[in-house]
Amino acid sequence: MRQVVGGRAKHRTAASTSQVGRFETEVLTLAQNLEALMAMPGLWVDRVRQDKPIDRIILDLDSSVSQTYGHQEGSAYNGHFGCTCYHPLFCFNQYGDVERALLRAGQVHSAHDWRLVLEPLFERYREVLDKFFRGDAAFANPEVYERLETEAFLYAIRLPANEVLYREIQHLLTRPVGRPPKKPVVRYHSFAYQAGTWNRPRRVVAKAQWHQDELFPRVGFIVTNLSWSSRKVVRFYNHRGTAEQYIKEGKQALKWTRLSCHDFMDNQVRLQLFVLAYNLGNFLRRLALPASVKHWSLTTLREKLIKIGAKVVTHSRYVIFQMAEVAVSRKVFAAILARLRRWAAKARTGPADAVT
Repeated sequence: MRQVVGGRAKHRTAASTSQVGRFETEVLTLAQNLEALMAMPGLWVDRVRQDKPIDRIILDLDSSVSQTYGHQEGSAYNGHFGCTCYHPLFCFNQYGDVERALLRAGQVHSAHDWRLVLEPLFERYREVLDKFFRGDAAFANPEVYERLETEAFLYAIRLPANEVLYREIQHLLTRPVGRPPKKPVVRYHSFAYQAGTWNRPRRVVAKAQWHQDELFPRVGFIVTNLSWSSRKVVRFYNHRGTAEQYIKEGKQALKWTRLSCHDFMDNQVRLQLFVLAYNLGNFLRRLALPASVKHWSLTTLREKLIKIGAKVVTHSRYVIFQMAEVAVSRKVFAAILARLRRWAAKARTGPADAVT
């Protein structure tokens, strides 16, 4: 690790555990430092965008659960998850990068404080041409719709079912005639709908699936301002499930549910540090891995590339790492290093104020 960091780290002692702990709990918890720390994932993503410009952004907003086992400040019992926990909120882009994250108390609603997460992203992506948003039924809120429409975002958000919506799709709820096929029978319908709290009618897409061994269909509703076909809207919304996979990777590969500090702000800092580590791993996966290993999960990346042993041979002018080729071959490792060097060169020639 000293050799990787470079500079004076190769010859001086590193910070002790207590020093690092005090840095987290006494320095990073200051209001201005915490605000800057929460903005860093977005700054890193923007730095990558400078070298790989995009004309399309898809944001997926989702909440998660971080179980608590002590008397941490802000932890509370959540009936939906059935445990005492924190209830963090994450926003991912289509590449799996965390754009912004927020730790919240355990008993809050899934959409609580959504503005604190989305408002900075609206500002950052204002110049992007094609902007999309996906969210589950927790974000089926007229304030969310209106804000997205103001920022020219196209959205697909799951809508909780009610009697009025079911009346609109009565023709989809009739069981298909004949022997049920093994493959589900899927039907779609699109219609205009205005709830009592909405300022105007909006498009709703309904999907009904008839499965072979089930008496009633599986029905789902999506509120959207997309003009695509109903099938395409549903297919687009279903990709929201990738955000859940990203959260699962954060839990399994980085253990970002380990928020064991007593003070809530200390745990807020800890979550932001986990998010930065996650983004570093995701950048490595999507920007530096050769095509043959680009499918690796972050857990595989950690076990095969990061947490590997080596024999260190030190000479007066150079250091040699003797590594086994069991996990990563010499060819693959050399390709990864070459890609990292190219990105490092881009970072050095980029804007002076860029976060690298």
